[in-house]
Amino acid sequence: METVVVGMSGGVDSSVAAALLGEQGYAVQGVTLQTWEPDDPETTSKKWQERGCCKVGIARFVAEQLGIPHRVIDIRERFHSAVVQDFIHGYLDGQTPNPCVRCNERVKFGALVEAARDLGADYVATGHYARILPDAAGRLQMHRGGDPTKDQSYFLYRLQRAWLPHILFPVGSMRKDEVWPRAEAIGLPADEVNESQEICFVTKGDYRGFLAEEAPQAARPGPFVGCDGTVLGTHRGVAFYTPGQRRGLGLASDRRLYVVRVDAMTNTVVVGQEGDLLEESCVVGDLNLLGMERIDGPVRAAVKVRYASPAVPATLRPALGGCLRIEFDAPQRALSPGQSAVFYQDEIVLGGGIIQWSAGGARTA
Repeated sequence: METVVVGMSGGVDSSVAAALLGEQGYAVQGVTLQTWEPDDPETTSKKWQERGCCKVGIARFVAEQLGIPHRVIDIRERFHSAVVQDFIHGYLDGQTPNPCVRCNERVKFGALVEAARDLGADYVATGHYARILPDAAGRLQMHRGGDPTKDQSYFLYRLQRAWLPHILFPVGSMRKDEVWPRAEAIGLPADEVNESQEICFVTKGDYRGFLAEEAPQAARPGPFVGCDGTVLGTHRGVAFYTPGQRRGLGLASDRRLYVVRVDAMTNTVVVGQEGDLLEESCVVGDLNLLGMERIDGPVRAAVKVRYASPAVPATLRPALGGCLRIEFDAPQRALSPGQSAVFYQDEIVLGGGIIQWSAGGARTA
């Protein structure tokens, strides 16, 4: 019997993934990676009310219901170093980081692979909405999830290619409305177990409050300037602003103003009108290619520059320093250094990288 380690976050999808694998004949080992919440009953054993992505009490309950072994692995130090500090430093550098992308790459899947090795398991599995399927030559490729409204491949493009033969996504081909009844059958109340939409370690307020508390050096006032260089006011610190932002600027104007770009080196926040947010291209570095070996010449692809936005047609071209230049068929709004750009051809994830700078913006560190 093949053994699989299931990353059980306590959410609906990973719980159903564990149940499905058991039904399919796998020997299932439940593992919950404790990334943030302290290990005390007040925060880890609230039956249905935990916020964040690592609900230890619920995962333990599900394992008991399924009759499978369950263990908690404390990776808080690793998570803080690789994800939380990266998040803080990204904003201090004028970027807009995506902690979920970095967590999957640097922490969660690596820890699950290590747990599988230690337990002698054949596979690791999670509740992500993505699929791993062979191409015509039998090579495994990552595909979008079967439910386009829940597809999570954007968050998974940085996984190592060597891991793909050992990863299972049991709910990856399912629609969400097929998953909920399975969760209720386990004993999870669908009207109470909410999907986590927040950054798991930002548990009070928004990310700006988190930065103010965890990185007081972020409060470094500097000038708001217009696209023509005119000084318009004073900002509270570049870390508190991101391209496309309109609220909270505190600037008097007869027109709507938006953050166009953030320059940490000069401690400047550039603001402008809606049209100033549009960019025809950007440069992407820190590449991770999953569906192809390399990009030596122009490649047509659909590119997703944020999770909540659709993939749009573009051309990928090699650039200096191992980067790629993305030329969009139509200008894109508020391209943000630090965010991920993920490349697709049909349903296949080709890979992606981190936006370094846009055509009209400053290069980030």
